[in-house]
Amino acid sequence: MDREIKTPRDALAREVKRIPHEPIKGRGTQYNPDNRFSNTTSTPVDDGWHREEARGRVPTTLIEERAKTIISSNRSPDIPFNYSINPYRGCEHGCIYCYARPSHAYWDFSAGLDFETKIIVKTGAAGLLRETLSKPGYRCETLCIGANTDPYQPAEASLKITRSILEVLREHRHPFSIITKSQLIGRDIDILAEMAKLKLCSVAISVTTMDNHLKRILEPRASSGDARLAIIKKLSDAGIRVTMLVAPVIPLINDAELESILAAGKRAGAISARYIFLRLPGEVAGLFRTWLEEHYPDRAAHVMSLVQQSRAGKDYESEFGKRMVGRGVFAEMLNQRFHVNERKLGFIEAERFSLDNSQFRRPGASQMQLF
Repeated sequence: MDREIKTPRDALAREVKRIPHEPIKGRGTQYNPDNRFSNTTSTPVDDGWHREEARGRVPTTLIEERAKTIISSNRSPDIPFNYSINPYRGCEHGCIYCYARPSHAYWDFSAGLDFETKIIVKTGAAGLLRETLSKPGYRCETLCIGANTDPYQPAEASLKITRSILEVLREHRHPFSIITKSQLIGRDIDILAEMAKLKLCSVAISVTTMDNHLKRILEPRASSGDARLAIIKKLSDAGIRVTMLVAPVIPLINDAELESILAAGKRAGAISARYIFLRLPGEVAGLFRTWLEEHYPDRAAHVMSLVQQSRAGKDYESEFGKRMVGRGVFAEMLNQRFHVNERKLGFIEAERFSLDNSQFRRPGASQMQLF
């Protein structure tokens, strides 16, 4: 029989034999690391009894959140927006590297399997957004949708919370940008094309790899690389400005694809590009190390050596100006490779995507107030 022993964190003194993590189909990680805010820690122990050979699929649970606020503020100089909306907390895509995983601890969940199976859904988001926009002190600035977790993850196909938010923004001519790695965004191309024509919308599509095997183990429930390139073309053909994000770039895992992904994105119609170096904040470092040992044991130590060389000797550093691109020889070479190809392919700088704040129509405003 397998058991979990719950022990106070400061009293975990003896060593135990850990049970190997068994494969779970369609999930990025196989276990839940401890919640850093909890006073106890759980350690699996093998007591010698027979175990089932393998765990099956772990179902996704959707948890309703009646949010009190819908817009989050940001003051980081590393990203080109000050305000964002995230319709979901947690993400079923299951990307092992996701920097948002540690945020699930605030909900008393783990950054591991919980993050990709317990999805918190902001029902009523559209109404709350309309209330926010109607406040007398509200100041219109471009909103980024999906800065933390993907607004087009699988649950969106049926719930349509992201679409309801877009409908409110269209109604009130509010500028927005979207970040996603899902082809589901194509469903809302009617709204996006209309807003893009008014210079009120832009989209960033994240492309990590064109290797389908790597995609399946790295980000198991996300769209394939080919599907993402196809949606870049569909959006671009509809007149929507698309930035392609090569993110994250992981040493010895997908960094060799940098040039080919950029070239493919340009052919698909992206007019701007960016890249982000692997980020491993909080619990993500441990999850990623476990993933490396499982899938790439022959190079796991080398990968982490290059990561630490690019992070001042640590798994991660959060310093502004460094956290997105790293530092050191490897990071500088990566930066040079990106900018050489950015110029060669004719990409424009993403920062030149300025949207129009002047068309905003506050909810409840009379026609006379609009002029």
